[in-house]
Amino acid sequence: MSQNNTQKFPRKLVVANWKMHGNLKQNEALLTDFIQNLSTLKYTQVVVCAPYPYLAQLQSMLQHTNIAWGAQNVAKNEFGAFTGEVSAEMLRDFGCSYVIIGHSERSTAYCESDENIAQKFMVAKNHGLTPILCVGETLIEREAGVMEMVVSKQLDTIISTYGAEVFTDAIISYEPIWAIGTGLAATPIQAKSMHQFIRNKISTLNSDAANRLKILYGGSVNRQNAVQLFVVPNIDGGLIGKCSLNAQEFEGICHVAENSVE
Repeated sequence: MSQNNTQKFPRKLVVANWKMHGNLKQNEALLTDFIQNLSTLKYTQVVVCAPYPYLAQLQSMLQHTNIAWGAQNVAKNEFGAFTGEVSAEMLRDFGCSYVIIGHSERSTAYCESDENIAQKFMVAKNHGLTPILCVGETLIEREAGVMEMVVSKQLDTIISTYGAEVFTDAIISYEPIWAIGTGLAATPIQAKSMHQFIRNKISTLNSDAANRLKILYGGSVNRQNAVQLFVVPNIDGGLIGKCSLNAQEFEGICHVAENSVE
């Protein structure tokens, strides 16, 4: 890992994706627990990505802690007559540092194209937000052996439009769609192969960007499988869904990340 990458991020990154869960009371209890039990982390950056209405609560509770926060989506437009959308500058008003881009639950349900996702990625970068770009294949695509082709295509639109250098200090989260919420995570061998593929793809185009890129694994991560996954080369941490709503489970994953640093 390059010196620049070490300066930008700690060695590991664990991101909580609360999805459409939570309320003020539940959030307060969960965040209070996180603050108390994750304050000693030295090598792991923790990030909480919450629904838009709770970003003010995250800002209020986390602004003087070692935990960062972000959103689960962002508009591709800077401003304008786009009812229901939230711009990057609005996220910055609430102290967001990160934003999830292109999660399969959104791209499937709301028919987001690779072009829209690419635009959102660049808008986030232009406004000082760190994009967490989600890529991954379906079970049919994996069984057909085309998973690398699928992930490659998801990256190609960004690369062809903006250049591979935009992945400098960005985050890619490999989330096999068949693993999300199913309790069936990718094996360490499957994850290792895909993470190496992603790193190599970016490296052939821009080695500095590849060195300064974080690649997370997401999809049914828990305390048990994190022990095996987080020591795999090129797995820089995790994007955690269901288990991020359980304080003990999420904190356990964070401490696994911390202990996986050599």
